[in-house]
Amino acid sequence: MTDLHLAAVDLGASNGRVMLGRVAPGRLDLTEVHRFPNEPVRLGDTLHWDVLALHRGVLDGLRATGPVTNIGIDSWAVDYGLLDDTGALLGNPVHYRDARTDGVAERVTKQLGAERLYRTTGLQQLPFNTLYQLVAAAGTPQLAAARWLLLIPDLIAYWLTGEVAAEVTNASTTQLYDLRRRAWATDLMADAGIRADLFPPLREPGTRIGPVRPGLGLPGTPDVVAVGSHDTASAVVGVPAAGERFAYVSCGTWSLVGVELDAPVLTEASRQANFTNESGVDGTIRYLRNVMGLWLLQESLRTWGATDLPDLLRRAAREPAFRSVVDPDDPRFLPPGDMPTRIADACRRTGEPVPATPAATVRCIVDSLALAHRRAVRQAQQLSGRHVDAVHVVGGGARNELLCQLTADACGLPVFAGPVEATALGNILVQARAAGAVTGDLAALRSVLRDTQRIVRYEPRGDEAAWRAAEDRMGG
Repeated sequence: MTDLHLAAVDLGASNGRVMLGRVAPGRLDLTEVHRFPNEPVRLGDTLHWDVLALHRGVLDGLRATGPVTNIGIDSWAVDYGLLDDTGALLGNPVHYRDARTDGVAERVTKQLGAERLYRTTGLQQLPFNTLYQLVAAAGTPQLAAARWLLLIPDLIAYWLTGEVAAEVTNASTTQLYDLRRRAWATDLMADAGIRADLFPPLREPGTRIGPVRPGLGLPGTPDVVAVGSHDTASAVVGVPAAGERFAYVSCGTWSLVGVELDAPVLTEASRQANFTNESGVDGTIRYLRNVMGLWLLQESLRTWGATDLPDLLRRAAREPAFRSVVDPDDPRFLPPGDMPTRIADACRRTGEPVPATPAATVRCIVDSLALAHRRAVRQAQQLSGRHVDAVHVVGGGARNELLCQLTADACGLPVFAGPVEATALGNILVQARAAGAVTGDLAALRSVLRDTQRIVRYEPRGDEAAWRAAEDRMGG
């Protein structure tokens, strides 16, 4: 391993960061160079991403990192920008939480067939998948004028390099990618009325995209390298597991809960359970389920205003367990807005006690998320045949001691929490391997994490019968 400086651009649903990674023998360090907000903008009836502000934040961060060898970009999935034949952006991308896809998934599924969709794409049925966004956009002037559709990391890479392509881990989230053929699902596109020529050539993680264009004010001339550009793909690379018998919870705004496999699970039982098969780094499959995640807590904090979260979590830990539980995947929780009121309404609908204080609401959220993690981990094992001995919690949720302990209790398995920056670390490791600074397969990359990153172990405790009864109340 040789000394190397690399930049990871990590764009999340609430903020973006540019991280500087330093890779050397026995060393893997991350420094946050620049953080900037990612605030949606509502214009008329449509919720947009302010992608130009994101691009400015990326450039500001890259200028501040100093000289680096490579740059890798990851972000959330499914959303896209449209370019015309001159390369101009045709409006700010629409946010996946926008209401334009309401009812579209049901209509498209009836037209194309749920079994065919799953057999081809292997994807969980989510109302905001790119397939449904494009059907909702049919007939709009922007779509009619478009030459290219670029998912968010590919759009940022295009602005940095001028190169048009699509990285496969993010392409696999669109519900327009044939998982077994590892190609765009052009027949599906045709039957859905979507132009196949919108979609650029596919690229694998670790491939060079191109040098940064001159005139952007960046130090040196670094290359942009494709990484697992879906942030969960990079986060799974950043899971410090030893061996294959692990489950992961990539826990942030969403909890992505699943196992890593060599081949997709396309059974009818898997479809009915709404599990997704997404491409991972090195040809792996991320077999997982999307759980609403810390979005419930984030929106509650936004509603309450300035709040001391650590103190709130301490008070929540003293609240009685399982007093109130909700299903985090209730679609009523998807839009932004007053989350505590929606949680109270959900409790009333299901006969649960209504949380009377913020601490009680937080305990309801954390108990419910731990139950959802339990359900997803157990289903993933049953459906895939992959038994697991431990659960790795990575991402921002690894800081939440209450959630980590309750996830260990709920799953009846040890939980290894950390690294918090798994996504940026996975991004950096794929770049470092592409540069020749590290070698080997995913197991070798993960051994670097175990040697260099802080990981906290939580042992399971508690009453299995109580968890089972609470799961029944949640509808698990």
